[in-house]
Amino acid sequence: MSKAEINSGICGHLATVGAKMDGKVCKLTIRSDCKAIQQIGQELMEVNPYEEISSKRAIPKTLQMGLKHCYHAACPVPVGIIKAIEVEAKLALPKDAVIKVSKDGSSKD
Repeated sequence: MSKAEINSGICGHLATVGAKMDGKVCKLTIRSDCKAIQQIGQELMEVNPYEEISSKRAIPKTLQMGLKHCYHAACPVPVGIIKAIEVEAKLALPKDAVIKVSKDGSSKD
């Protein structure tokens, strides 16, 4: 099983994603204190990893769910879900992705 822990930033919401391959599909467990992410977790329970890693043919289901349920376009959770799927499907190595945001050259961690 692959896991992603996502801190969404200023909203203060946390999400945990579990991804487990079952044949050719990736089964997901998505937990969060955010109602929008909870709705994604209720609808997005399994995906085809190859359909999630590219948007050339169609918009990935994960991003569709983000557009449908997330209140904020910059929410990093949908992308974090895709990262967990990639790692579980052996389409990427596990490595943290980081977005650092600052104003006037200062950073607050």
